[in-house]
Amino acid sequence: MPRVFSGIQPTGDPHIGNYFGAMKNYVRLGEEYGKNSIYCVVDLHAPTNPNAYDPRQLAARTLEMAVANMAAGLDPEKVIFFAQSHVPEHTELAWLFTVITPVGELERMTQYKDKAQKLESTPAGLLMYPVLQAADILLYKADTVPVGEDQVQHIELTREIARKFNHQFGEMFPEPRAVLAKDALRIPGVDGQGKMSKSKGNTIGILEPLDSIWQKLRPAPTDPARVRRTDPGDPDKCLIGDYHKLFSDLPTIETVYEGCRTAGIGCVDCKKMLMVGITRELTPIQERAAELRADPVRVRDVLAQGAKEARQIAAPVMEEAREKVGFLKL
Repeated sequence: MPRVFSGIQPTGDPHIGNYFGAMKNYVRLGEEYGKNSIYCVVDLHAPTNPNAYDPRQLAARTLEMAVANMAAGLDPEKVIFFAQSHVPEHTELAWLFTVITPVGELERMTQYKDKAQKLESTPAGLLMYPVLQAADILLYKADTVPVGEDQVQHIELTREIARKFNHQFGEMFPEPRAVLAKDALRIPGVDGQGKMSKSKGNTIGILEPLDSIWQKLRPAPTDPARVRRTDPGDPDKCLIGDYHKLFSDLPTIETVYEGCRTAGIGCVDCKKMLMVGITRELTPIQERAAELRADPVRVRDVLAQGAKEARQIAAPVMEEAREKVGFLKL
């Protein structure tokens, strides 16, 4: 049976790109593979981005991300779910990978180049981010990694690191493959300016109040060809049309697409119909999140149990890696 691993950063309220691109995939694969599905809140990665990291908020954001995933359907009774920093083998294996990973391979990572350009001084941790990510995955000998499209390059590097370690020290790690959610590649931001991203402030949060979501949708751009209510449009050129594909049922999508092409409905009506689908999808998640927030001890217990289960897998893998590299065993 495949072993699945993926991590999600504790960067505040997850948005619908996170939800459709990763979190729903976590739930689906967890139902299919049970405890062979391993997920964590990757809090050790958070400090690598000094513009987004706040030590005063990290613990709370870690808990909130755990709440969001559980509210979205991730069942800790069926999967292994924990916070990355509670399993120290992640950083130990990362160091072994650091000494075999060429700097040139890290410097060509697209995310590194994009983020480094925005910083006056680039921390080494930002460069080494993909090495820790490789350790996160290979520590569990995972071969299946559900990720967003922007992480595919990092998974390719993970495969190269596994290959290099196996060649230098002996066969040990699999070469994992990335699994993408086919319905959620590059979800556009609500401002219509590229991909949805917290750094751009153009997100729709899955735990965001519904009235706040509506205030974002009302001014959201639509097909520029629809200058007047009577102008026909092309829903495939409209981000609201993209959102309908995620949230609306097939009859609603057909109605919206036909109405847009024939000018049978206006853009505001199209957005109101979208809001119905958003409300239907997000309300149960937000209700479950409220219940979990009211019982933080339960959430902490889930993470503690998950870390215990994760270490039962990680510890022997780390011991095997130490032996391969040649460290003295006492």
